Amino acid sequence: MKGDENMVDRRRERDVNEAAARFAETLAESYRIVQEQAADAQQRQGRLAQDFSERVMDHLREQAQSGQAASERLADQSRRQREAGQAFARESVNAYMDFLDTAFSQYREGAQRAAGSAEEGARIGTRAVSDVVGIAAGATRDTADIAADTTRDTAESVAGQPPFADYDDMNVDEITEQLDGLSEAELRRVRNYEQGNKNRETLIVQVDRRLEATP
Repeated sequence: MKGDENMVDRRRERDVNEAAARFAETLAESYRIVQEQAADAQQRQGRLAQDFSERVMDHLREQAQSGQAASERLADQSRRQREAGQAFARESVNAYMDFLDTAFSQYREGAQRAAGSAEEGARIGTRAVSDVVGIAAGATRDTADIAADTTRDTAESVAGQPPFADYDDMNVDEITEQLDGLSEAELRRVRNYEQGNKNRETLIVQVDRRLEATP
């Protein structure tokens, strides 16, 4: 009987040892799986972080390129406006020089026809010179005003300055109230600044209506 009991005890001990061994193997396998999953998760996080960083850098590069392109377009527009203003001034000066030549030619012809009457010739010459000088002075002032408006408009567009004080703090109704007293050049500066900043369509429409009504 005692031998039978010993055999049973050894069988139970063997079963317990086998069960403990299987448990240890299962535990080790579970630990290995957890480690592999943790490593995979860490790699995925690293790839996601790298992808996010690359997308951010690409976005920043695109923004920088877009800003540079806009600056180049603005500089090119400024150059064309300046060249147009200079060309207009040259053409105006040439036209008034031709006008002066014609007027003095008429004066000389009148003086020759009035050779028999010195007093009449002097009176005609004085009146012609006075008219020419007055017209030339007015034309010169108009040309200078146009060139100054063009240069000032270009400078303010490039600098990105508001058209008038507190512009950025005003709403559409407040700015609209200020438009009626502005010149054509000032209205264009308002339109250019608004398009380059807040770009409020209702305000741009108000500016365009006043530009169309400008004589």
